[in-house]
Amino acid sequence: MSAGIRPDNTVVIVLSFEGPDIYSMAGGLGVRVTELSRALANDGFETHLFFIGDPTRAGHEVAENERWHLHRWCQWLSAQHTAGVYDGESEKIDDWSRSLPSHLIDTIIRPAAQAGKCCVILAEEWHTASSVINLHHLLRWSGLRERCIMYWNANNTFGFWHIEWEALRSACTLTTVSRYMKHKMWSLGLNPLVIPNGIPARLLHPPSPTRVSTLRSACGEGPLLVKVGRYDPDKRWIMAVDALHVLKSSPFGAQRRVRMLVRGGVEAHRVDVMNRAAMHGLTWAEITLAEPTFERIVSAIADCAFADIIELRFFVPEDVLRVIYAAADAVFANSGHEPFGLVGLEVMASGGIAFTGCTGEDYAQSFRNAVVVDSEDAREMAVYVIDLASHPEEKKRIRRNAHDTARHFTWDDVLKELYRKLEFSAQVGGVVFRDNARKPRQLAI
Repeated sequence: MSAGIRPDNTVVIVLSFEGPDIYSMAGGLGVRVTELSRALANDGFETHLFFIGDPTRAGHEVAENERWHLHRWCQWLSAQHTAGVYDGESEKIDDWSRSLPSHLIDTIIRPAAQAGKCCVILAEEWHTASSVINLHHLLRWSGLRERCIMYWNANNTFGFWHIEWEALRSACTLTTVSRYMKHKMWSLGLNPLVIPNGIPARLLHPPSPTRVSTLRSACGEGPLLVKVGRYDPDKRWIMAVDALHVLKSSPFGAQRRVRMLVRGGVEAHRVDVMNRAAMHGLTWAEITLAEPTFERIVSAIADCAFADIIELRFFVPEDVLRVIYAAADAVFANSGHEPFGLVGLEVMASGGIAFTGCTGEDYAQSFRNAVVVDSEDAREMAVYVIDLASHPEEKKRIRRNAHDTARHFTWDDVLKELYRKLEFSAQVGGVVFRDNARKPRQLAI
């Protein structure tokens, strides 16, 4: 841990629309901020995560040894927009930007300063940009700006056109999650620090071999393909469906029953994906479960074994998702634009074989720990699936290497890098820390 930034002198505030509630979990951002804030709390920091939470749950909860504070903001609006975190998006952004900055100062930042502590604010994505700018101005007016380190992180290019970039980079330090995203932001005249995504160490524990075998049996004989992600064109769902069609139409597919298990979102692109499957003559089955236990999921999949594509239209628990990744012959995380690729890393931690794109997946090395897809031609993926099926020892080696790679991307490792970057920012900004809980100390180069 950093010599300057420690749990006894620092409070951490994380700002994100997405969060740990199912209501708030629209994609990888929800997973990121949940695990990042939990890891900080487990590392000893008083950590406050503000997010657009489930309107039926408590506005404030405390967990992880009383250090992890969950603050559900805009609940009065969420009660009117029950479809999820981005339902009523513009109204929530306006309320968040207007009401949250003063609340942070009055309830967390000023009390922390009075106790001799500093605050680290980690804000995520374009929805929080205006609130960061507003908070910066209020902190200056309150004489508290030098007691805070403020980061704003870009996980994607979504919403960049909404951001007042000059005001934002004057208010805080810009960060992002990969070299690919850094280069994207360079084109806008921005130069963010790179702090990668991470996974919780618990994901490194191998899924139950018995469960993996049970799921494989439920899916029937033959190669099992998997795709998980939002129904977004950038995720290249059409390419995945085309690859399934190529495989089924090949001599390889004539000898083996190839199936694909999918979990998407609520996006409109789902209709395009289903239409593409129908155009190829692929059969599609949907599974909906109110209480998705492993046993019920396996039973429902077995009942749909007639289908070429089986869609899971429910929230899949983490432990079941990891079994699915481990059971698959290939997990198609083949995005055309992927700022980091958290799904690919989660697949690798589970001992699965991730077929990634070639953008922000800095961790992926083709045919060493993953399969990197360079083109937009579905035949490339099909060829690689057939090749791996013909070389079982190579599949085992990729799975082993994938798991070893994932060990270097746990939040424990990522936090070490974050602390070093925060120390650098503190030195540049002249932030004053309390040294060993006794006397103030100003960091200087």
